[in-house]
Amino acid sequence: MLNAAAAERNKEPILAVLRECVDTNRPLNALEISSGTGQHVTHFAQSLRNILWQPSEFDRQSIASIEAYRAHYNLDNVKPAIHLDASQPNEHWAGIQPESLDLVLNINMIHISPMACTEGLFKGTGAILKPQGVLLTYGPYAVNGRITPQSNIDFDCSLRQRCPDWGLRDVSLLSSLAQKSGLFLEKVVDMPANNKCLLFRKESLV
Repeated sequence: MLNAAAAERNKEPILAVLRECVDTNRPLNALEISSGTGQHVTHFAQSLRNILWQPSEFDRQSIASIEAYRAHYNLDNVKPAIHLDASQPNEHWAGIQPESLDLVLNINMIHISPMACTEGLFKGTGAILKPQGVLLTYGPYAVNGRITPQSNIDFDCSLRQRCPDWGLRDVSLLSSLAQKSGLFLEKVVDMPANNKCLLFRKESLV
């Protein structure tokens, strides 16, 4: 059971946003892309019992941690973790069917992965969400070409030094990528520690 301090700090604020944006009165199906340690999905599953959660990860060590959390909390609404590479087409996402999900969750991945993962995230999510389904992303972002405050500027620089294809993405860029996949940016929620939640919704079929 790996422990990420940031996940411990932000899991409750993100849960509060989830409560606002999803229906808590009917059964829902959710996929978390890049579940990390498993702290988030097990925390959310304990509070949002109406949602059947599918955790996923690219990193094999993280998958082992997710499974350890799942075993520890013995939650019947969290499926076994699957291996998922967000940069790949959704046809390779462990058999997840088109328009089968109500919610896709992605926490702290976009800035610390290649741009191909972000592009794949939006394209794949556009395919697997039901009409009116929600994609919720969380992390630090640039807004209109500007990164604030200084701590986020420093963080962006350190990420790009580690890997030139990493770094804070601009909200307008993400909104544009979303629109190409039939999603629109419905809401931006300011979060603690200079992060944001971006709520994208899949457009209904006319």
